[in-house]
Amino acid sequence: MKRNIALIPAAGIGARFGAGKPKQYVEINGKTVLQHTVDIFEQHEQIDFIAVIVSPEDHIFQTASDKVGIFKVGGETRAETVRNGVEVLLKQGLAAETDNILVHDAARCCLPAEALSRLIEAAANVEQGGILAVPVADTLKRAGEDSQITATVSRAGLWQAQTPQLFQTALLHRALSADDLSSVTDEASAVEMLGVQPLLVLGDTRNLKLTLPQDEFIVRLLLAN
Repeated sequence: MKRNIALIPAAGIGARFGAGKPKQYVEINGKTVLQHTVDIFEQHEQIDFIAVIVSPEDHIFQTASDKVGIFKVGGETRAETVRNGVEVLLKQGLAAETDNILVHDAARCCLPAEALSRLIEAAANVEQGGILAVPVADTLKRAGEDSQITATVSRAGLWQAQTPQLFQTALLHRALSADDLSSVTDEASAVEMLGVQPLLVLGDTRNLKLTLPQDEFIVRLLLAN
C-alpha cells in the first residue's frame, strides 16, 4: 500500500533571519519552530512517517516518537539535503519507490491541516505529483538599475509556490540525481526539468515561511490561535 512520508529538510543556518541560531530552533510558545512543524504531520492521520533531515553536526533536535526519524545527512544546499534524505530513506527501506514523499520547509510551522489534506487528495495518486501554491495577489514590478521600475509584470497565471511538495519517491529521486543542483530552487523545479508538469493545489496564506525577523510576529499570532 502506498504510504505518505513527510521529509523535512532542517539543515539550514537561517542567515537571513538573524537570530544567532538556525531559525528552525527559534522557540515560540514553548516549542521550537521545527517541533511545531513536525507536530503538524505527526497529528495528521494520512501521514505515515516523518523524516527530519539535519546536518551531521546537529545535536539539538530529538524525538521520542516512533513516527519520526532523525537523519544526519544534511547537505550544503536544500536540494542536496532533500536528495540525501530521499537516498537514506530508500537505502534503509523506509520508503518504497511508489510511496509519496512530501517535502516541507522546516520554517513553515503554520501549515493548516486542511491544506495538507487538500494536497494529498489532489496529488497523492497522480504521476506528476503536485505542490501547494497560492495565486499571486500583488502587482509585480521588474527592477532595473538603481531600483528603478522597468516594467509592470502581469500576474495572470502566476502562483507563489509553497510546501509541502508531493512526488512519488522514484520521480523525486530521479529529479534530484543530477550532479549539479545549483539551479534547483524547489523540488518542483527539479521535476519540471524532467519535462513533468506538477499540479498546482490551492494552498493557504497562513502557510508562510519564517524568513525575516518581522515574520516572527505573524507566526506567533498564528500559533497562538
